[in-house]
Amino acid sequence: MKNLFSVTHPCPSHEGNPEHGAFNNNHKSGGLCASRLERGGGVCLTNSPFGWCYRATIKIVVLMFLVVAFVTGATAQGVSIEHGWQFAKGDSSQWSSPAYNDLNWKQIDVSKPWEEQGYPQYDGFGWYRLHFVLPSSIKEKAFLKDSIRINLGVVDDNDEVYLNGKLIGKYGGRGGDIKTSQYGPRSYTLAANNPAILWDKENVLAIRIFDTGGDGGLYGNNHNINMLSLMDNVTINTDGDFYFEENEGLSKTIFLSTGSNYVYKGKLTFKVTDPETNTVVREGTNDVLFTAGKPFNYTFTIDKLPKRSYRLTYTFTEEKSHDMMVKNEGTPYVLTPYPSAKPRINGPDVYGARPGNPFLYLIPATGKQPLTYSATGLPDGLKLDSKTGIITGTVAQKGDYAVIFTVHNRLGTKTKKFTIKIGDVIGLTPALGWNSWNAFGLTVNDQKARVAAKTMTDKLSAHGWNYVNLDDGWEAAQRLASGEITPNQKFPDMKGLTDYVHSLGLKMGIYSSPGPRTCGGYLGSWQHEDQDAKTYGDWGIDYLKYDWCSYGEIAPAHPSLDEFKKPYQVMRASLNKIPRDIMFSFCQYGMGDVWKWGAEVGGNSWRSTGDIEDTWQSMSTIGFNQIADGPYAQPGHFNDPDMLVVGKVGWGDNQHNSRLSPDEQYTHISLWSLLSAPLLIGCDMGKLDRFTLNLLTNDEVIAIDQDALGKEARQSLKKENYQVWIKDLEDGGKAVGVFNTSDKYQTITLKTSEDGLKGYTKIRDVWQQKYLIADGNNLTVKVAPHGVVLVKLSK
Repeated sequence: MKNLFSVTHPCPSHEGNPEHGAFNNNHKSGGLCASRLERGGGVCLTNSPFGWCYRATIKIVVLMFLVVAFVTGATAQGVSIEHGWQFAKGDSSQWSSPAYNDLNWKQIDVSKPWEEQGYPQYDGFGWYRLHFVLPSSIKEKAFLKDSIRINLGVVDDNDEVYLNGKLIGKYGGRGGDIKTSQYGPRSYTLAANNPAILWDKENVLAIRIFDTGGDGGLYGNNHNINMLSLMDNVTINTDGDFYFEENEGLSKTIFLSTGSNYVYKGKLTFKVTDPETNTVVREGTNDVLFTAGKPFNYTFTIDKLPKRSYRLTYTFTEEKSHDMMVKNEGTPYVLTPYPSAKPRINGPDVYGARPGNPFLYLIPATGKQPLTYSATGLPDGLKLDSKTGIITGTVAQKGDYAVIFTVHNRLGTKTKKFTIKIGDVIGLTPALGWNSWNAFGLTVNDQKARVAAKTMTDKLSAHGWNYVNLDDGWEAAQRLASGEITPNQKFPDMKGLTDYVHSLGLKMGIYSSPGPRTCGGYLGSWQHEDQDAKTYGDWGIDYLKYDWCSYGEIAPAHPSLDEFKKPYQVMRASLNKIPRDIMFSFCQYGMGDVWKWGAEVGGNSWRSTGDIEDTWQSMSTIGFNQIADGPYAQPGHFNDPDMLVVGKVGWGDNQHNSRLSPDEQYTHISLWSLLSAPLLIGCDMGKLDRFTLNLLTNDEVIAIDQDALGKEARQSLKKENYQVWIKDLEDGGKAVGVFNTSDKYQTITLKTSEDGLKGYTKIRDVWQQKYLIADGNNLTVKVAPHGVVLVKLSK
């Protein structure tokens, strides 16, 4: 086999000294050696002889179960605590005591939220208890013998952790500040000689959790107790971008770093595997040396590859302890062709607005600049800026207006039929835009929003993306004496920010809660709905995400259907008083089968699930379970399986590359488009790489999401390791997603003579934008692990 891979010499760096902190960014410059060293949350309860303050990091821990100790499996340096947990709703100080009798508690699976295990719509306190033995043999066999670490997967939202009745930590080590301690992986470290630990005896771990809304409890993976390893203070940072070379090869620099003064010496093995054949096509080993402030940088170059994702494996082995750290990632590959220099008009075929309200629409068009825009058939009251393509004004009369858009440049002219519907329904196609939460969490500010808006204009609005939505964290601590809400210091001029967004032809969104507080502890709209709606109207807001959150304290413990509807009816009535079109997004996690009544209550979209994470388990579980709600999707009213997790995400100051593989990201965008879901980008827009842009700028994929028929795809076939979803389209065609849900390449046959597909002889691969040839009544495709082939069928 031709050697497709070459490696440049590692480029050691001697700059900087990583700071200890729950969230920290350190930037270095210098071409491919640019680095971002990141740490996760955690709590430091003891320092080792090396002077480390141990912090939680998300790692893959491979546990070889050698010894069974009650409900746990022991390894050379740890025990699994995945199984044997018991659970009770409510709150009592007695439940932390090891002597408390919990025999009547219910068993619970800590890989899933408590909502999925018999406690639907439950917000508030819950306790988890586990009895286990911690064998001293793990300490004897460990290289470092001074400390243990308790890993608890994900806590949603806040926690206190007791070991044998003694409080060992709380709130993820973030001081109990509700604005920073919510939701995330938890890790607690304590000295091996801490009297709370009972070596070779039964221990009781008790965890008190408070959930503010949505999914709650202790869930996910990586539940274990380990002796600390030298690797616990090492990071293999792969969050730099892949650089696409002129010949479509790839290059990248990764970093091995530590905050410890211990001098790490060992070997780094770099391996490249073809996942289709499972063949290792290249493997090499380099000597490694690094310590605090002196990371080891490793740069590699990959020659041009077939269009699939290769698996990269980085393995560092420390020479004294023989401890190992392994990290994997996939190589990105671009399927979306470059847009033509000739003009093309993109986006939906229909747009809705209410009579008498301000109208704003940007004609999305690609092609070599400058472009000139024109339109015939615009209703009275609207005007088009021929240079920007922005349509503004107001329309007084209801009706359907047939319009023809024309876009021209020196290479040609393109026209498109378009319908403007002036009536009672807006949001006729799912929202396309950006939301700040998955990127920045509560750290969003004016500058980040402006960067998102400018990036959308420069790179995405030509493909139809048009909403810039602020999530939680914009509100001031107190209302004015008059009761009006104001932004905090991070947003010095909300009206000015909105005007800037509108000047680009884009829409502005904001966030609140029907309760007294938002999920992040900021001011909600309870008892101020009319005032807040008026404020939003005065600012020029176009979209409101309304999150249940602390309304759980207002509603009864077991809300009736009318009580689920009430807070959204109240705000809907307030929004109706405002002479402005404001898209209304319910964020209440599918409670009360919201899809059955969301349209009736005036929602343009409604969350049908809990919160998404950037993992295959989270994304696929959410996406492939949108079945019961599917029939209720319609123009102006859509199910929302949560925001996108592609690109650089982080929920705070620290962003990382999405943990979804490249193939999983293709599945994510394809499935959400088939579901007619709002597509709300959740990444740092200032750091869009080429692969993420490829995902977000395929006009044929976006057209499936934005189809005017507004139907949601149905699951037509579900096998153990693959699924087929089919969506009816306005032009009579069908969009079909063939999904490989296994971790191996599969050859899958789509029978085009079945399930309503008979007679559809034209088959187009929409990601690659090319036609495929079927073999008789069958289309046979190779699908990557966790990947997709997305096609459009027409007659």
